[in-house]
Amino acid sequence: MLAQTAFAQGKSFKDDMAERTRACTACHGEQGRAGPDGYYPRLAGKPAGYLFNQLKNFQEGRRHYNLMTRLVDPLSDAYLQEMAVYFANLKLPYPPAVQPKERASDRVLQQGKKLALEGDSSRGVPACNTCHGAQLTGVQANVPGLLGLPLDYLNAQLGAWQTLQRKAASPDCMRDIVKQLNSEDLVAVATWLSTQNMPLNSSPALKMAEPLKAPWRCGSAPELSKVQP
Repeated sequence: MLAQTAFAQGKSFKDDMAERTRACTACHGEQGRAGPDGYYPRLAGKPAGYLFNQLKNFQEGRRHYNLMTRLVDPLSDAYLQEMAVYFANLKLPYPPAVQPKERASDRVLQQGKKLALEGDSSRGVPACNTCHGAQLTGVQANVPGLLGLPLDYLNAQLGAWQTLQRKAASPDCMRDIVKQLNSEDLVAVATWLSTQNMPLNSSPALKMAEPLKAPWRCGSAPELSKVQP
């Protein structure tokens, strides 16, 4: 219908991925830079495997948002992969981190920083940078970065993991990790992550420094448990 309207008005329709993903960028911002309200995350530069996995999660009911499900439901795996690769290859600069309207306490920030960079061995909780890269910019090909995301989005996603509204392929390592954390922990780590600026090199790491140790296994990123050359 949109193509017919453009034709009727004498306008050319450029059949490329930028044009075909307008339904994505309507919410996720121009070129997938992120929506303005804090709930539609950035797509540009995310690992292609991660983006593909999320599209499949919406399609197969592991993530729940009716508009996304309706958009991706009729699409083939090959087309979802094409979309994921398109956004992954958009290497765009990140804006500075947005500081919260009410400054978080030093205690909250320190708690969040410790969980992100050190974890909590007393509860068997690995640090965020164990899987999400030393600089928290993600790891190819299936692990997203955690920086450059708004506080509201981080809170919403961690809360969704905690309440089982968001899932991943089994074994679901994120679900198992979040189960070890309380709401105060989740708010602290989300707050600290949201206040950190992206490093100069924002690209996902090419590989993990070392494989993920047992008992942790991630069905959506099986490469984390393997020794990589």
